[in-house]
Amino acid sequence: MNDASSHNQGWRPATYYPDPAIKALDPRFEKYWLKLSAVERLATGLRWAEGPVWFGDGRYLLCSDIPNQRILKWEEETGAVSVFRKPSNFANGNTRDRQGRLITCEHGGRRVVRTEYDGSITVLIDSFDGKRLNSPNDVVVKSDGSIWFTDPTFGLLGNYEGYTAEPEIEPNVYRLDPATGRATIVAEGVLGPNGLCFSPDEKILYVVESRGVPNRKILAYDVSADGTTISSKRVHIDAGPGTPDGMRCDIDGNLWCGWGMGDPELDGVVVFAPDGVMIGRIALPERCANLCFGGVKRNRLFMAASQSIYALYVNTQGAVGG
Repeated sequence: MNDASSHNQGWRPATYYPDPAIKALDPRFEKYWLKLSAVERLATGLRWAEGPVWFGDGRYLLCSDIPNQRILKWEEETGAVSVFRKPSNFANGNTRDRQGRLITCEHGGRRVVRTEYDGSITVLIDSFDGKRLNSPNDVVVKSDGSIWFTDPTFGLLGNYEGYTAEPEIEPNVYRLDPATGRATIVAEGVLGPNGLCFSPDEKILYVVESRGVPNRKILAYDVSADGTTISSKRVHIDAGPGTPDGMRCDIDGNLWCGWGMGDPELDGVVVFAPDGVMIGRIALPERCANLCFGGVKRNRLFMAASQSIYALYVNTQGAVGG
């Protein structure tokens, strides 16, 4: 999709380079923009695409389709799309641990699970202090093997992306210790904690506050030297009319954020430099919920956007982890 005027006409790939869907808002974005690459649509027909995760050893992408109760698989070599898991228990965010296993947030089970090498599922956490979790949303794994995830109430609000229920615990951000499996709350008081990721050096944790007032925000925290706690909560980015959801850092510390909803001019991906300045935009005909880096060189951006999955080669790589 090349501009907002074609937003309502369905997906149309760029017919020339550079792709007009990609815009530099700051000179710093130019180095990341491959002028001979274009946005591609890999799959469509989903109901709400979320949680993309790349499996480099198998050269495939997994992506949650929450309302359809499934996780889809897209194969890089052939372009084939198939069902990886159904039912998925309203799976949302996905990532891989340091052993390459799939880690998934489930709205339906109100839990975080790990898929073992043999395909069996291990429940990592479904309660805290005797209270059921809400609906784990997004997840990242730090280099020490610890699992960090957000737990808003979104999956409890209806029967479309989970099951209607009353929350038993406040929305929090949690850390699972890799040695003991014990969970600790690392951040309280976040209004609708959603997407999260670490800076490349893992000294900063970014968290999307998706029910922030009056605007959504991307919060930043300093990570302790031992990697177990965070502090110095601050607003890194005020999204204004934008709607950040999921995000990932590249190796230079830029934040690539799913964006949109409400105004076609906002739909797609926006890129922020480490100082919080918006430097680039990738326009899509649908709101982008989440994204990840993948491909052989980790330089392909995969975007889960409402009913479709898109991809774009960029001149950077995803930070290792998450």
